[in-house]
Parts: sequence; C-alpha cells; structure tokens
Amino acid sequence: MIAIDNILVADAVVSEQFVCDLSKCKGACCVDGDAGAPLENDELDKLNEVYDVVLPYLNEESKKELERQGRYVYDREYGWVTPTINSKVCVYGIKDKDGVVKCGIEQAYIDGKIKWKKPISCHLFPVIVKNSKRSNDVYVNYEPREDNCKAACTLGKKLKVPVYVFLKEALTRKFGKKFYNALEATAKHLNKSKK
Repeated sequence: MIAIDNILVADAVVSEQFVCDLSKCKGACCVDGDAGAPLENDELDKLNEVYDVVLPYLNEESKKELERQGRYVYDREYGWVTPTINSKVCVYGIKDKDGVVKCGIEQAYIDGKIKWKKPISCHLFPVIVKNSKRSNDVYVNYEPREDNCKAACTLGKKLKVPVYVFLKEALTRKFGKKFYNALEATAKHLNKSKK
C-alpha cells in the first residue's frame, strides 16, 4: 500500500500493467456490471448540463430508457449511477461500426461540444476508488474484470505500461497533479529498489 496524504493506493496500481484493448473487449466495461457507472454528487449537475448535447449521440432504445428511468438512478450499494438497459449496457453507451461500445458523453467531448469528458469512475477504470466509512481515507484499488480485461492486461505487459501511467490523465483529474507526481516518484523509487 502506498500512502499519499489520506489516499491509500494499492501496490498493484504501480506494479501491474494495463492498456485497454477495445478491439478485443468491445467496450465490455460499459456493458457488464452490477449497476451503471457510479456518479459523484457533483457529476449529477454535470450530467444535467450536458444532457441535451449528448442526447443526439444516443440510440432510440437509450433515449426511451432515459425517459423512463431518468438521467441517473440511485442504487443501494453504489449510490448514484447511470441507468442501464436491461441491467446491462449503460444508457450513455454507443456502438461504433466495429461493434465497440463507447461513451456518448465522451464522444460529445471529443467533438468539442462539451467540456466534461465522462464520469470519473469510467475514466479511472480498472481502478476503483472507495471512500472509507470510518475516516477520511480514500482507497485506490486495481480491479480489472477477470475475463473482459484479459486482453488489456496482456497488451499492458507487452507494451510495459504500468496501470498508473495508463491512467495518468484520470488519476490527475481525480486527485490533482501533486498527487500524481508523488505517485510517479514513489513508483520510480520502488522500481529502483527492485533492481
């Protein structure tokens, strides 16, 4: 465990390697799970702000589900989450011509129509962030899906890209540049110690 202030980072975030391989997994993290993507409280407002711009990117089934369920739903275990279609694909998921499920919110961001990329839980995946219930500690764990992320773990090893490097933008977005620099320095120190 690496402690940076109150943020406790699992060693695997530094020691394991990972690079998403969408051509193999087809965006399974947007499809498979117990609920939709977890949303932070301030992201509910962000979703409301971008909703009308994102809506045209979505298919008819997603639009119907959003009308039926709302822009986000409350899950007992995960708190606020994005709605899903039949407890599977996220309503904000869009399929490209190759059958890869991508994020409609992120596509609007890439097209320069909005300034919010996507929910931070999606951006950080396969890292899961949990707040302690007893203190102000924050746990940062590496939790790839065993089957769906197998190709990403293989590609990460082949390219020799540690999880924290692959997720530099997302980790910086969540915790700030100072945190990321400290994590990177710690990782480099640990790597030197192993040699």
